[in-house]
Amino acid sequence: MEHSAALGLGRLEPGAWVDTELLSGDDSDECLWLGGPVSRGQLRGLVSQWEQELANTGLSPGGTVALRLPPSLTFVASLLAAWRIGAQVSLLDHRLTRYEADQAVQRLAPEVLVEPTHVVGSAMRGYADVVAAATARPDGSPAQTPHALVQLSSGSTGPSKVIARTAADVVGELHRYDSLGEYPRGGERIVLLASMVHVLGLVGGLLYSLHAGLQLAIPDRLTADGILGTVAASERPTIVLGVPFHAELLAAATAPAPQVLTRMVVAGELLRPGVAEAVNARYGVPLGTMYGMTELGVIATDLFGKLRPGYAPAPGMDLRVADGELLVRMAASPYIGLVDPTRWSDGWLHTRDAATIDVRTGLVTILGRLDSQVSVGGLKVDLTEVEQTLGALPGVDEAVVLYDVAIEAYVALREGTTVPGVEAALSERLAAYKRPREVHVLARLPRTATGKIVRDRRVLRAQLGSQPGADA
Repeated sequence: MEHSAALGLGRLEPGAWVDTELLSGDDSDECLWLGGPVSRGQLRGLVSQWEQELANTGLSPGGTVALRLPPSLTFVASLLAAWRIGAQVSLLDHRLTRYEADQAVQRLAPEVLVEPTHVVGSAMRGYADVVAAATARPDGSPAQTPHALVQLSSGSTGPSKVIARTAADVVGELHRYDSLGEYPRGGERIVLLASMVHVLGLVGGLLYSLHAGLQLAIPDRLTADGILGTVAASERPTIVLGVPFHAELLAAATAPAPQVLTRMVVAGELLRPGVAEAVNARYGVPLGTMYGMTELGVIATDLFGKLRPGYAPAPGMDLRVADGELLVRMAASPYIGLVDPTRWSDGWLHTRDAATIDVRTGLVTILGRLDSQVSVGGLKVDLTEVEQTLGALPGVDEAVVLYDVAIEAYVALREGTTVPGVEAALSERLAAYKRPREVHVLARLPRTATGKIVRDRRVLRAQLGSQPGADA
């Protein structure tokens, strides 16, 4: 059963859940830190101002609004204000090009678009100071579905999907975090590195912090020193929430380990071998992991890194494996538009992830994308195994392994590491039929806005020769 239904949430009154689930609490509570403290009373005042700003454009319950804003107090306030009105909110990543943003707006057809008119920030800054305007779009359409939140998938393996969730879905996920028992509680602090436009940073970071009475802090700079400085700036017990890339960044840092750091938690893609051990050796804290999807949010967790490679299903999650694929029970399709039966059918979401479930413990192990299993000369090869083996080699910073007519790898190498050296090391670890026929070197691998490595062969091919240090 879907968790929101299990909680008896049903269809929440438009807007009411924002006050009860996210904005309640003492006015003096410092709920956010973006270069300085933001109290709950200040946030409520900003939300009310944005509620009036959006209402002035004609936005009303059942209306639609798209936000294209960088991480900022403006983003938080305008998001909560739109939900308080009872509108359907689409989130667009601020890093989209103008062309990409226009395409997304045309696809989503919001009645109101909120964009910056002035931004003070930089590419490495975790948040921005933003002045924004809400503009009515005469060709926009009101909501065609009862969903409160619309997000575009990260597109790491192809075109983005339009994914929608109701207010009950979002609140159900917040309560699912409550039920984990091992997630932070009031009085603690989350330093957020993941994007607030995407599900981990949005629900697991921003919304949960407001819901549970935590302080959410965003670093001034998303460098290792900037992140650790933000962690050390408070006496509250603190976790760092991000993606595996951030764990690798911090594992290589040289700044002192902050005493208030209790652990790191990452999600978004499989962790490279050795990263958890490096984090523990560097900071003396565990590296936890979570498994989830934009469609459902958090599905399974290993918050203290004790179950690796397994995950414990989150409360209310009904999982099964069919033909090697992990399925998650979901009452209705999360997709807007035509329902693709290969993604959702008969009450089950098809994750397209290969997995096993231990019949004794119930732990689920994610083996990688289902399409990572290929046949080479009649022999089965798991590209995730090849990629994990390659990524664990000394001198390999990043790696992605794909299959077209043959297995090929794209890697970023440390200085002094050569392709022949990598191939020699692989020959000791993998059978000949599993090894890449070609190894392409890039100065760095392209990533999506959420920090995931791009797995689109056309994008990777286009990078060859276009980066300094890449092979042609």
